[in-house]
Amino acid sequence: MIPLHDPQQALRPTAIALGSFDGLHRGHRRVIAAVTEVQPAEQELVVPTVVSFWPHPREVLHGETRLRLDLPEEKLELLEPLGIEQLVLVPFNRELAALTPERFVQEVLAEQLQARRIAVGTNFRFGVDRSGDVDDLARIGAALGIDVRVLPMLWDGAERVSSSRIRRALAAGDIQEAERLLERPYRFSGRVVSGRGLGRQLGWPTANLAVDGRKFLLLEGVYAAMAWCDGGDASEPMPAVMNLGPQPTVDPSAPSAVEVHLLDRKLELAGARLTVQPLRLLRRQQAFASLEALGQQIRRDADLARELCSSCDGSHLGSDPGPVLSPPAT
Repeated sequence: MIPLHDPQQALRPTAIALGSFDGLHRGHRRVIAAVTEVQPAEQELVVPTVVSFWPHPREVLHGETRLRLDLPEEKLELLEPLGIEQLVLVPFNRELAALTPERFVQEVLAEQLQARRIAVGTNFRFGVDRSGDVDDLARIGAALGIDVRVLPMLWDGAERVSSSRIRRALAAGDIQEAERLLERPYRFSGRVVSGRGLGRQLGWPTANLAVDGRKFLLLEGVYAAMAWCDGGDASEPMPAVMNLGPQPTVDPSAPSAVEVHLLDRKLELAGARLTVQPLRLLRRQQAFASLEALGQQIRRDADLARELCSSCDGSHLGSDPGPVLSPPAT
């Protein structure tokens, strides 16, 4: 897997795709192609690099929580097939935010990263109070001998392709629309932790996943899904039914959780890491009159999930999605 670096560790000189690239959708990939599709002679001189900020600037400046479609360690696997050789996270703090556009380009991009080429989208802003735009970047870059390339926004119908649009689709449970915009599956991972064992008592044992709190999760509900278990003999996708949300019948006051029941498989999963790919929203959560009624509904959910998983043609399913690294410190 390609390395995750801070600016001091980065391989240099660089050709930089600069931006958040959350979701790595089609528009992002067009910007990235501007630093990877170079002449063979250029490839020997620069390291194709994606540069992003961590944490998100709005978290530092405004105290906002910014959930990510892709955490940095997940992004590594997605960037490698695009020809990127390293992901560099620039630590974002108030000192960096106070840099003028000129100082940011000079000190971070030119001096620290030895940028020879920079590619951005037309909406890129940088420097103190977001005062710099792509025209400023081109002007400053030209004075420093840096080739700056600005890529137009990519439109899909009446709206541009964006991370916000993908989040809206996931928040509505529209996995198909989100995956159409991403042009890849939506997945998340978590470590299996101990639960209360209520699923086992109902005859439907579940793996309770501890998912990184910075990951953007989709609409609460019950889903047909595929799951992978890191390592061992279960690296192929396994049909599953997933519950995302609280437990309105058993404990309405319980916090939202991710519970995965593997269909027709019995594995010892304690401490393992599962990667989950939701396929279809089966239903929203609801409170049932009794545990017996809940168990009957879970059986219907499992039957439908089994049918949907068996009819999946596998065209957007890989095998083992690969290891997930520990998240970077913040």
